Amino acid sequence: MRHDPGPVFRALHRPGDPFILANAWDAGSARMLAGLGAEAIATSSAAQAFTLGRPDGGTLSRDEALAHAEVLVAATPLPVSGDFENGFGEAPEVCAETVRLACEAGLAGLSIEDTVLPGDAPYGFDLAVERIRAAAAAARALPRDMVLVARADGLMTGQYDIEEALRRLKAFAEAGADCLYAPLPANLTDLGRICREVGRPVNALAAGPYTRVSRAEFAALGVARISLGSALARVTHRAIRDAGLAMFGAGDFTPLAHGMAGTEVDALLARGSR
Repeated sequence: MRHDPGPVFRALHRPGDPFILANAWDAGSARMLAGLGAEAIATSSAAQAFTLGRPDGGTLSRDEALAHAEVLVAATPLPVSGDFENGFGEAPEVCAETVRLACEAGLAGLSIEDTVLPGDAPYGFDLAVERIRAAAAAARALPRDMVLVARADGLMTGQYDIEEALRRLKAFAEAGADCLYAPLPANLTDLGRICREVGRPVNALAAGPYTRVSRAEFAALGVARISLGSALARVTHRAIRDAGLAMFGAGDFTPLAHGMAGTEVDALLARGSR
């Protein structure tokens, strides 16, 4: 590994002064985001699945996710965090092994969620906490720093309410998680409660209705980190869809006129690799 990215990545997590964790899906998107000013990169399980022609949600193997993460680690000098879904297994020891492998892949952090993939049902409370406890113990035993993010996804999937999300997030914090994440709470009031009550830096997702929330508004709530998830990848897929409908439906190629100049792309790729 060229360097230890953990301390730099951890220092970015400042409640009330959130950085944007830019989710990329290949070396080129990572370098462009770095060239545009990203301070850290993350994988996206959904975006990676799309590149493989698969749907999101439990369709990636751990080996595939780790190999993909290594590509992003090599693409830029920025710290990279892995979106590792449910840790790629139910047992706490599997989550612990995923943490160790993430370190070997050169990642600065990783997230583990509480969903029994490929469905939406959450792990039971006790098992969900034990999984994070095992992951945190593995992270603390590593030879370098690793930021562990514990996710409570039941708000996003409609499996439990804000009170249960808070109960889980607080327990994850006590179990050793460094950062906490409940994607897409019902409203900003709930997001503010999460930031105030959990006692750890909080990640918010800029997707869906939260794309209308500014960085300043997230900061005022106490958010420490704003991730993109698969939102940016979905923007690119929409561009493909819109251009394809025009071309194959009406023989209209005008959507292609809105592309970036190749020289501008090249310049961003070069800047992002430094």
